[in-house]
Amino acid sequence: MKYRKLGNTGLIVSSVALGTMQFGGKMNMGNLDQADTTRMVKLALDRGINFIDTADVYSLGESETLVGNALKGVRGEIVLATKVRLPMSENFNRSGATRVNIMREVEDSLRRLQTDYIDLYQVHGWDSNTPLEETLRTLDDLVRQGKVRYIGLSNFLSWQAATAVMLQHHLGLEKYVTAQMYYSLVGRGLEYEFQSFAEYHNIGILVWSPLTGGFLSGKYTRANPAPGGTRFAEAGNFVPFDREMGYRVVDVLKEVANRHDASPARVALAWVLGRRAISSVIVAARKAEQLEDNVSAVDLQLSNDDVQLLDAASDPGVPYPKWMVLQLDTAEDPRSKVLYPERYENGGPWTDLRRTRWSG
Repeated sequence: MKYRKLGNTGLIVSSVALGTMQFGGKMNMGNLDQADTTRMVKLALDRGINFIDTADVYSLGESETLVGNALKGVRGEIVLATKVRLPMSENFNRSGATRVNIMREVEDSLRRLQTDYIDLYQVHGWDSNTPLEETLRTLDDLVRQGKVRYIGLSNFLSWQAATAVMLQHHLGLEKYVTAQMYYSLVGRGLEYEFQSFAEYHNIGILVWSPLTGGFLSGKYTRANPAPGGTRFAEAGNFVPFDREMGYRVVDVLKEVANRHDASPARVALAWVLGRRAISSVIVAARKAEQLEDNVSAVDLQLSNDDVQLLDAASDPGVPYPKWMVLQLDTAEDPRSKVLYPERYENGGPWTDLRRTRWSG
């Protein structure tokens, strides 16, 4: 295993984290029981994983309960993350990032996880119905009370995250240190704005669904789509992507995998691990052999040619205004080449569309 800092903190986490949505039977995402959960958690720890991510909403608390039982005797040795914000019942006040709901849910999570503190407490999504300051002050209170060590966000737009971070700074509140976001070879929207935002503010990105619900395992093709009962068939539509582009990416994954005697999944994870601002990549394997293969991605070194092939096959294009920002700031401004020559070793981050005299 290899390790990285958790965002801009001194806490060190494994590059691959264990996800837990597959633990429990209320989400149809794996249906692993206590024995299976304990077995997978032990295997993860044996392979050097020290970071486990769950959420109150996973199987409506069952996942946290199973994880808490599996961690008896070793809780203090790992970094434990969970989340709050999504509905836990039909009672509309048991939803959202309100002070009432957060304070109630943190106590419930602590009880289910059988711990007196949470290392990383994450807001599972933006709440347009609650004043942002209410949410941020509540999270700050939890840190000051010792119930939470660090706080993170998840599934925010860039402007939402930026607004939150600046308000935390203005009010002198505990700051978000991580952002748990979807990112994969067939879902590169994070690169439009959010990745640069995270880099600028030293926020570590925690990647969820790096294999797009199992699609990037390479098991499915145009002629062999996912059968019923598989994880991708059950949840693949939750992360929409262009299927034809996806099949092209899988073809290239298999080509690169053959070069390294590795699985397509391992290559896909290695690609994500090599991207900017990544603190950890969360995998939610249902089987021991899947977890073993996922963990081995940390040791796979992709060549520049490998990365270029994967980048080209999965290229989503660059929307405005990002292409204009890159044009002005990295292609036309000659200072960038002087200050950061290493960024231009392979042609630079952007091809000068106007062919200015200093871009050659």
